[in-house]
Parts: sequence; C-alpha cells; structure tokens
Amino acid sequence: MTVGSLIETRNTDIATCDAACSVGEAVGLLAQRKFGALPVIENGEVVGIFSERDVIYRIAEDGPQVLERQVREVMTSPPVTVGPDASALAALSLMTRRRIRHLPVMDEGRMIGFVSIGDLVKYRIDKIEAEAEAMRNYIQTA
Repeated sequence: MTVGSLIETRNTDIATCDAACSVGEAVGLLAQRKFGALPVIENGEVVGIFSERDVIYRIAEDGPQVLERQVREVMTSPPVTVGPDASALAALSLMTRRRIRHLPVMDEGRMIGFVSIGDLVKYRIDKIEAEAEAMRNYIQTA
C-alpha cells in the first residue's frame, strides 16, 4: 500500500502553523488538536516540522522564554518528506532511520497529507492481523 492510499480517505484540511507564529501559540494548537507535530508553512511552502520534542529540547536549553520566540527559530528544518507513491513500509523505514515521527506527504511541491508513525504502524498491524486471519481460515478449511 502506498502513502497516498493511506491518506486518500482523510480530510484534506491539514492543520499547519505559520513560521512567524509564536512557539506558545503553536504549543496551544498542538494541545488543542491533540497532535504531536505540525507542518510549518512560510510563503505557501513547507519549511519545517514543529513537534513536542522541539519544545522540550528548547525549554531545557533556553527556559520558558522560548514560548515567546517564533516557530521558525525552534522548528526542525528542512523537513523530511515523502511522496504519495512511496510504500507505507518505505515511509516507516525512513522514519525509523531518521528517528522522526511525522512526514509531510508532498506531490509536485504541494503538501497533500501529513502522516505519523502511528498511522503507519496501525496499517502494518492491521495488515499482519488480516494475513494471520487468512492463514487461520486456510488451515481450518484444508
């Protein structure tokens, strides 16, 4: 299955944050939406990812005043992205290798989705369970 197939049934309204937004405002959006990360947009382009980890690391380094800084100063950039034709397994492998948990899905320079490692792990588990059930059914009827 491709990443594009995984996101095709989703709402196309992707929560994002502007690079000029304050860290405090972005944290509020993460908390309100119960998200772990947001794509960061500047001039219509995805320029980074703002995550819970970015906040924690920066507060540990700079203290709570980091909440007044702009997201562009603390985000992870450049963003690691994936195309819609990438397999779910390839995306999962990329996330594991790069030690990241979120990927913007890009098509011809435009973000068409945002996937988390949880989305991909859920797909893998569902697939493995379906294969196991098919094997059980095959064995029982053989």
